[in-house]
Amino acid sequence: MKSYRKELWFNVPQRRGLVHITPDVQQAITDSGIKEGLCLVNAMHITASVFINDNESGLHADFERWLEKLAPEKPYDQYDHNGYEDNADAHLKRTIMGREVVVAITDGRLDLGPWEAIFYYELDGKRDKRALIKIIGD
Repeated sequence: MKSYRKELWFNVPQRRGLVHITPDVQQAITDSGIKEGLCLVNAMHITASVFINDNESGLHADFERWLEKLAPEKPYDQYDHNGYEDNADAHLKRTIMGREVVVAITDGRLDLGPWEAIFYYELDGKRDKRALIKIIGD
């Protein structure tokens, strides 16, 4: 069995934003030479998420509105965590959206459903952050 590791780096210029990373993950699989196996993609920061869903802008706007209702950014003083950084809402949003995805690799390709895409969701941006791609298989 072989393994391959790659980091994707992001600097989202606003506090929150979605980045479609399916092509980057597929490129890592191609670079790895692994034809059959599993691919893990996880956010390496506790205020970011990696998840799978539809690549549709209306749905992306729905995520933003829904998360903001569940864990509003402001007022900052509503959260006990806030102090040095005002990002308690980002921690809560990450818990809802999840940390990672695992996708099967079949014949050297991501084995996704017809509408599935992989996203990095920055929840406390304006700085360098990363996601890890770890591929194992043959």
